[in-house]
Amino acid sequence: MVQMALESPVYNKQVERFCQEILPQVSRTFALSIRFLPGNLGRAVLCAYLICRIADTIEDDPAAPAQTKTRLLEQFLECFQSPHLAEHYPAMVRNVTGEAAHLALVQHTDQVFSLFRSLPPASQKSICHWVSEMVVGMQKLVNLHPNGIRIQTLEEYREYCYYVAGTVGYLLTDLWYEHSPSVNHKVYETLLETCEAFGEGLQTVNILKDIAWDAEHENSIYIPQQTLQAHGSSQDTLLHPDFLPSNHASIKSLVELAWSDLDKAAEYLLNVPKSAVPIRLFCILPLVFAYGTLREITGSTAMLHSGGTVKISRAEVKSLIMVSPLTVVSNHGVRWLIDQVRHQPFLVGNKRWHKVGVDR
Repeated sequence: MVQMALESPVYNKQVERFCQEILPQVSRTFALSIRFLPGNLGRAVLCAYLICRIADTIEDDPAAPAQTKTRLLEQFLECFQSPHLAEHYPAMVRNVTGEAAHLALVQHTDQVFSLFRSLPPASQKSICHWVSEMVVGMQKLVNLHPNGIRIQTLEEYREYCYYVAGTVGYLLTDLWYEHSPSVNHKVYETLLETCEAFGEGLQTVNILKDIAWDAEHENSIYIPQQTLQAHGSSQDTLLHPDFLPSNHASIKSLVELAWSDLDKAAEYLLNVPKSAVPIRLFCILPLVFAYGTLREITGSTAMLHSGGTVKISRAEVKSLIMVSPLTVVSNHGVRWLIDQVRHQPFLVGNKRWHKVGVDR
């Protein structure tokens, strides 16, 4: 665990503006969701997300040797305790490769840590703790697979998802407990039971929709070798057209895992008090987007073709953005919306969405 010397919160409007402006460039979904979170809670979640994204960009660098990634991630963790190191970190990562927007974020690591040091001490502690847990896991996987991530077993896959996404579920839950009066200790303990699945379910959906992208652009294959071999394929033939039936059969266990985790994630949302409307609004959009994407994955092979991916339509995205806020204050409404999205594309013009029931 990284030791951290907490500083008095200092508000820097220019730094926060940079963080708000770059967020939609590195994640449109979370940019939509974070806007619902007020004050220090919104600033803490914004900062936490960007810090995690910086670490993820370093881990995903397809060109850097494992030793270099491990060193950069170690120095990244040291930025929590050293403002001086954080200020000079952009120069240390100038050779990192990846998507342009992500690299722009990495090159402004100093500004993200400036926002971090303006947060309340309890928020700083939570972010530091869970990001440290995440990065230690990243380092472990990078060193285990120095030539590119090649997950071998379902057990290893689940461990990977815990480190990069389950930790985020715990981090968010700690921030809810700190900042929301509605999340008392009893609610907090209940949320801890499913918060890991909340993060991991979203992660598995992202992995499944981007199988080809990860293999071709990030030199990473997350579909377990053991599972592929059990169906007559391998990671070497993951995108080969002749092995498409075998590869499609191989991902079914991960699809089932994703459905199970998303249902636990829905339970997580339903256990957030209705009075904590901003938190429920934050949670519902990525959740229903994930349900819709997993629905499409279940009936598609696009992600197993070179250059292929799976997305829900823009029309469905717009419909969900429109309707989700109307259902979020009602557990019945949330269940109804999830049930609709699970089975078919949710389009406002084709649904009697105005008849959503409200809990009494």
